[in-house]
Amino acid sequence: MDVAPDIDAVAGESVVVIGGGFGGLSTACYLADAGADVTLLEKNEQLGGRASRLEADGFRFDMGPSWYLMPDVFERFFGHFGREPSDFYELERLDPHYRVFWKDGDKVDVLPDREANKALFEEYEPGAGEAFEAYLEESERTYEIGMEHFVYEDRPRLRDYVDRDVLRYSWGLSLLGKMQGHVEDYFDHPKLQQLMQYTLVFLGGSPTNTPALYNLMSHVDYNMGVYYPEGGIGAVVDGIVELGDDLGVEYVTDAEVTAIEGRRGAFAVDTADGERYLSDLVVSDADYAHTEQELLPKHKRQYSEEYWESRTYAPSAFLLYLGVEGDVPNLEHHTLVLPTGWDEHFEQIFDDPSWPDDPAYYLCVPSETDDTVAPEGHSNLFALVPIAPGLEDTPELREEYRDLVIDDIAENTGTELRDRIVFEETFCVDDFADRYNSYQGSALGLAHTLRQTSLLRPSHRSDAVDGLYFTGSTTTPGIGVPMCLISGQLTAEELSKTA
Repeated sequence: MDVAPDIDAVAGESVVVIGGGFGGLSTACYLADAGADVTLLEKNEQLGGRASRLEADGFRFDMGPSWYLMPDVFERFFGHFGREPSDFYELERLDPHYRVFWKDGDKVDVLPDREANKALFEEYEPGAGEAFEAYLEESERTYEIGMEHFVYEDRPRLRDYVDRDVLRYSWGLSLLGKMQGHVEDYFDHPKLQQLMQYTLVFLGGSPTNTPALYNLMSHVDYNMGVYYPEGGIGAVVDGIVELGDDLGVEYVTDAEVTAIEGRRGAFAVDTADGERYLSDLVVSDADYAHTEQELLPKHKRQYSEEYWESRTYAPSAFLLYLGVEGDVPNLEHHTLVLPTGWDEHFEQIFDDPSWPDDPAYYLCVPSETDDTVAPEGHSNLFALVPIAPGLEDTPELREEYRDLVIDDIAENTGTELRDRIVFEETFCVDDFADRYNSYQGSALGLAHTLRQTSLLRPSHRSDAVDGLYFTGSTTTPGIGVPMCLISGQLTAEELSKTA
C-alpha cells in the first residue's frame, strides 16, 4: 500500500489552514512536510476541534471523540512522516471492547475474542454464529477494497467511477442498499441486528438511511479491535500537534476567522482580534457551511443557503460530563444502553425531530482504564444521547433531560449516580453551534446517507474561489477521526494537483 502521496508541488507556497480539528491538523502536517509554509488558525483556546478536553476539579474529559478505532489509519498517517503512534502515545486494547445493556434487563459484553463473540451470536439465534462469520468475511472484504480504492483514492467526479478497474473492485460490494435490509439478510434477532448497527451512530446515520457499504464498520469493530490511547483522544491530538510542530507548522489559538478575501497567490484571512494573515492558499477545516455562508461574500459561494437547509445532518448530542465519588462497577470503559426497539429514537432524530422519550445512549468511563483522568477515589463518566440537530436547547430542557438520563442509568444499569456527583457540566445543540460553528448544532456534520456519500459530498476544492480548499468531515471520506485524518491527505493531494 502506497503511503507517500505526491504533494511536493506545494513546496514554497504559503498556506493558512483555518481550524484545528483532525482534518486541519492532518492537512497542515502533509503540507508542511512537502515544503509549504503553514500557519494554522484555531478559533478556540485549544487545538483538536471537536476533540477538545474539559479539565476541572481534578477530572479530565474527552469532550468529543472517545473511541480509538481503525488503528491502521493512524499507523499509515504517522508512517508517512517516518514515525509511529507509539512515538507519541501508547495503546491499550480494551477487554471487553464494550458492554451493552438492553432496557429489558438483558446484558452482553463484546470481547476481543472472535470465537467468544461467535458463540454469543449463536446463543441468541440458531445459525447466527455461522452468519456472524459470513458477515465479518464480507465486512473485511468491503473494508479492504473500500479503503484502498474508494477512501484513500478520492473520486470526486462521476467519470472517476466509470472505468474497468472501479467496476472490478466494486463487484459484489453492497453499494446501493441500506444497512437495515443488509443486516436482515444475515440475522433475524433484533438484538443481533443492533449489535451490527450501533456503529452507525459514528457515521451520523440510522439503519434506514445509511448505505449497506458501511457494513465495513463491523470489521473495524470485531476484527480490528477497540483501543484506548493513554491519556485519551486528547493525547492523539497532542501527538499530531507535536508532529506538526516538528515539521514547522505555526499554530495560533484564540484566532477566530471572520473573513476570507482574495484568491490564489493573494489571500487575506482576517481574525476577530484584528490580525490579517496573508497567504498563497487557504484550507478551511471550519464547518463547511459556516465557511461559505459567513466567511465568503455571496458571489464566491459554491452552495446556496437552500442547499445547506436541504441536507440531512448527523445528530447533535446531549452530553453530560460527571465527576462521581466512588466506583461505577456495573459500567465498562464503553457502555451502550439500548431500548429493545430503537426505531422510535431514530425517528425522533431524522423524521420527527424532538427530544427522545426513551433514549438510546452511550456511557464512557475512562477512569476504568486510566487513573489519571479522575482524582483518587472518584470516577470520570460522561453520557452521550444522540438527538436531532436544530432542537430547542434551553437550561430548563437540559435540567429536565439530565434528570431523565440519570434516572435511566440507574434503572437500566443498576448504577446510582445522583447523590455522588461532585462535578457536572452539560454540552448540547447550542454549544456545538457556538464553539464549533456547527450548522444546526450537529455534532458530526453531514450524515452518510446514500445521497451524501462519496462524490455526492461537497468537494475538497472550491470551484468559486481559486486557491481555496476544504478538509474535514463534510468532505470525503467523511465522518470520524480516522476519516478526517485521511481527508487531510486528500486535501493536500488536491492542492498539489492545482498548485
